[in-house]
Amino acid sequence: MISTQNISLAYGKRVLFDEVNIKFTGNNCYGVIGANGAGKSTFLKILSGEVDPNSGQVILEPGKRMAVLNQNHFAFDENTVLDTVLMGHTVLWSIMKEKDAIYMKPDFSEADGIKASELEGQFAEMDGWNAESDAASLLSGLDIAEDIHYNLMKDLNGSQKVRVLLAQALFGNPDLLILDEPTNDLDINTISWLEDFLLEFKNTVIVVSHDRHFLDTVCTNIVDIDFSQVKLYTGNYSFWYQSSQLALSQRSSSNKKAEEKKRELQEFIARFSANASKSKQATSRRKLLEKINIDDIQPSTRRYPAIIFTQGREAGDQILEIKGLSKKTEDKTLINKLDLFVNKGDKIAFLSKDSMATTALFEILMGAEKADAGEFKFGQTITNSYLPNDNAAFFKTNENLIDWLRQYSDGEKDEVYIRGFLGKMLFSGEEVFKKCSVLSGGEKVRCMISRMMLKQGNLLIIDEPTNHLDLESIQAFNNALKDFPGTVLFTSHDHEFTQTVANRIVELGPKGFLDKLSTYDDYIENEAWAAQRKAIY
Repeated sequence: MISTQNISLAYGKRVLFDEVNIKFTGNNCYGVIGANGAGKSTFLKILSGEVDPNSGQVILEPGKRMAVLNQNHFAFDENTVLDTVLMGHTVLWSIMKEKDAIYMKPDFSEADGIKASELEGQFAEMDGWNAESDAASLLSGLDIAEDIHYNLMKDLNGSQKVRVLLAQALFGNPDLLILDEPTNDLDINTISWLEDFLLEFKNTVIVVSHDRHFLDTVCTNIVDIDFSQVKLYTGNYSFWYQSSQLALSQRSSSNKKAEEKKRELQEFIARFSANASKSKQATSRRKLLEKINIDDIQPSTRRYPAIIFTQGREAGDQILEIKGLSKKTEDKTLINKLDLFVNKGDKIAFLSKDSMATTALFEILMGAEKADAGEFKFGQTITNSYLPNDNAAFFKTNENLIDWLRQYSDGEKDEVYIRGFLGKMLFSGEEVFKKCSVLSGGEKVRCMISRMMLKQGNLLIIDEPTNHLDLESIQAFNNALKDFPGTVLFTSHDHEFTQTVANRIVELGPKGFLDKLSTYDDYIENEAWAAQRKAIY
């Protein structure tokens, strides 16, 4: 379908890709992974022709059509929503425009009639008569209401624009589909719809995503960008992660014989193949895994942050009690008479169709906002450690990272001690003297996690922790919360994160709330609770 031959790309002394040869074929979905800055998005741009490599070439099979998720949210502002989707199939769209222009001519000639007839034939061959209904169906699946299909793109909000551009990429059954972070700004229901769409999609997909559940659901292969090389592995993200971790532990066990290591890997593949039967892609994935060569499994060279949350003191039985808490904005209700008693050891995932509701709750609990009504009280033994969604206020300084973090230390101020917490989040060597003013979004979140670890709270309050983090940091954060012995209140759009951490779900709506002792998957799949969920909105 599409392949690269000896692709190399460097910016100055920084080499992104060195002699990359890889082929993407058939009814497969390839998940592209790599640390922040490894070149994932750049690699997709090379494949799509948006970026030229220094050397080498990309070869797309003749006659095949490629579609790419557009990252420019303003490119179609003067077009209607429906036309924007139709423009995703450039050949069909040009035929439609040329055909319409001929019919609009005041001096319609015999030659025009012949040309129009030819265009009508091509239009019919491309199933053009169903194009508008197909485009409308995609929009509806992505939760774009029918009454705005003829609105201009400039009148849509950011989240709606993302969905329309995604519909544009999906439209017309392209032979090759390239998607960079397609789940950004999508809610759980829309992500589920996209997963189902891609599972039914019979052509080649290449996707970059930080959503592990999404990668696990749709991917048949993982493409790992690491140290200027691009390597292809069979299986989904979880298989790649677990197998690479097993290979890494084997490499450090010099005592083990080669036969024993091989048997361990074979047993791992067998277990994973059996578990794959539970997935949506059961048959194809299991067949792929059964064909894996043991030698194909390599240890990852990835560096994972060492996120470890400890409690300065163990909490008593009184954690937090909320009574009748309400919060409104000028035009909507965010929280409506919330009553909640938090038990010791609870790990509560807060859900809402409006992310402003969960953020408002956490900001109220931390004293940054005031409730319109109600009250709350923390237990006397509670120490909070907070990770806000918006951390900009913490970095309005030109301090270096050591001095920045030192100010949050109640006890030990020693530089070696402070460096230790930064080092756990992969700030090493001269990096600790970097100025706060030049940090990237991901670096700021890593600093905030260092601050959380330093504080040693027994109640963690966390608002969208996976924003701006790479897969390695998300995985480490996920594992740290699972192991944390204290209490956690959090919200996240990351399905895997929520499913593996939460033992209780609280959903906030403008008409009330739901509070269930449940895992995330059980909560969203429970039919009896579905009607209750609708009632709070």
